[in-house]
Amino acid sequence: MNYNTSEICDLFADSVDVVEPLFIHYGGVSSFGGEITTVKCYEDRGLVERVLSEPGEGKVLLIDGGGSSRRAIINALSAQDALDNGWEGIICYGSVRDVDALADIDIGILAVGSIPVNADCEGVGDVDIPVNFAGVTFLPEDHIYADSTGVVLSPEPLDLD
Repeated sequence: MNYNTSEICDLFADSVDVVEPLFIHYGGVSSFGGEITTVKCYEDRGLVERVLSEPGEGKVLLIDGGGSSRRAIINALSAQDALDNGWEGIICYGSVRDVDALADIDIGILAVGSIPVNADCEGVGDVDIPVNFAGVTFLPEDHIYADSTGVVLSPEPLDLD
């Protein structure tokens, strides 16, 4: 589904939070949304890969990577795994790599930057906990909507029909 975050803000101004504009689009899809699953990790992609290997229909993985620009948490293999398992998108408060390959994968991917160095894969971090960055607190099962204009967060799914 295509989302228009400007229209969402007009229609639901009192019930959505607007995420600060920190992100760059890297995936092959610019508009995506769904229920969030959170991962908090720092320069470690192990939990991210585990979560993305699970079914993700209607979901967006929201990663609090501490904003690190030293190691990439998302790479082409994890993005393809996410697509293969039905995830709608990935929002990473951290970095990605394999930028040209990510652009060819039909999934939404937002991150704060890119770097060629891969993160560790030890599985250090937490899943499905509240995280806070970009001026917003994200709770597991909140709903997020992204397009080329921005990202908005809602505690409930929005009736956009």
